[in-house]
Amino acid sequence: MTVAPPSEHRRSRLARPLVLVLALAAAAVPVLAQGLPNEVEAALARAKVPRDAVTMLVVDAEGTRPPRLAWRSQVPVNPASIMKLVTTYAALDLLGPAFTWQTPVYVDGPVRNGVLEGNLYIQGQGDPKLVIERLWLLLRRVKGLGIQAVQGDIVLDRSAFEVVESDPNAFDGEGQRPYNAAPDALLVNFKSVVMTFVPDRGAQTARVSYEPPLAGVAMQAAVPLAAGECGDWRSALGSDFADPARLGFAGSFPAACGEKTWAVAYADPRSYAERAVGGLWAEMGGRLQGQVRDGRVPAGLRPAFEAASPPLAEVIRDINKYSNNVMAQQLFLTLGLQQKKRGTLDASRATLRQWWNERIGTGEGQPVIDNGSGLSRDERISAAALARMLQVAWRSPLMPELASSLPASGVDGTLRKRALRSGGAAHLKTGTLRDAAGVAGYVHGASGRRWVVVAIANHANAAAARPAFDALVDWAAQD
Repeated sequence: MTVAPPSEHRRSRLARPLVLVLALAAAAVPVLAQGLPNEVEAALARAKVPRDAVTMLVVDAEGTRPPRLAWRSQVPVNPASIMKLVTTYAALDLLGPAFTWQTPVYVDGPVRNGVLEGNLYIQGQGDPKLVIERLWLLLRRVKGLGIQAVQGDIVLDRSAFEVVESDPNAFDGEGQRPYNAAPDALLVNFKSVVMTFVPDRGAQTARVSYEPPLAGVAMQAAVPLAAGECGDWRSALGSDFADPARLGFAGSFPAACGEKTWAVAYADPRSYAERAVGGLWAEMGGRLQGQVRDGRVPAGLRPAFEAASPPLAEVIRDINKYSNNVMAQQLFLTLGLQQKKRGTLDASRATLRQWWNERIGTGEGQPVIDNGSGLSRDERISAAALARMLQVAWRSPLMPELASSLPASGVDGTLRKRALRSGGAAHLKTGTLRDAAGVAGYVHGASGRRWVVVAIANHANAAAARPAFDALVDWAAQD
């Protein structure tokens, strides 16, 4: 039996009376339900989104007063990426903001004259941010062990997560979009390739560079330049990414575009890590007599070193500010791995349900959790339940980490271009799917009070309701 440190027990005892206060406030919501502000009503009408397709709630962050506004706040809805708020706050609370993922590296054999006479093992533990720069540093540390060549194989151990392989096109038919990448215990560079196009007017071509280099993949080095406006330059390239052995283009690149970058998901995600590790190792001058392959670390072998990820507080900034789906799913699976010793969706769902009951409450409004990222048609939560969690978070010592991870209106992340008309400030998580959209988070009132705002639409025109969400946030800020 694991015993929580004294500080955890104190937090748990302090949370119970707060949960009771919040539950009483939530119980009052149906009585206080009211019409929507005129500007919100008008924006919904322009978007052709009916009032019964939205849920909206504005309550004080401290959770001590009745709601300022409550509209269908008890109805479970699909929150899209707003569900990342639940995953990231649960992770902060369960793992701590300083938590890091470790990626152990093992050497199985002696090193003589720069040659490892055996296999090199890299064991994934779910690091959400093993991007190409950090993979380079990991392999540089391998070279720091005196290894210039591997006589055996480079073996990638992905066994920490038990996930079923899925078709990246299955969710929305956009399999080439990096956001559709599936989680992986050894997630390298989000299984994507970043291409950079640089016009060379003298040669009348655009040079194309690729990160990372992928072993065994032919990559077209240049494309012809074209005249005219930049426009839809991606379509003009006539890309062909379906063949895992080749990245190529049948079209041209408009010279007017200047330098551009384009990130795409690799066509064969299962082989991506092997190709990326093999390609980068070769580019660094490393030699490999065997192959890069999947496998398991032999029992009893001790790591030569461990590569640490950035801390969780930094990772959740990427997840929330830029709504990174695969990083959120990595974090979700990590909850099951750390708390239940199994990196499965079922273990993670059980972990989150238990955490919710202990920290937020066991009453009505339990969220329906699928993969923790919001990239799901099945996840559900009510505005009242989400607001209750945000109120608990506001009263928590972890509030600064959670709030600072959210996009700031008109400043950064997914809200960079959505400044408030009132000039007010807000930190809000956004969410968008084909038929779901919304915002949720903290709004700074002109009075100095802080408000929790939740606004979600489930409708075919949900994305068009964004001006209505912005109007509600403005209304909350002008208190």
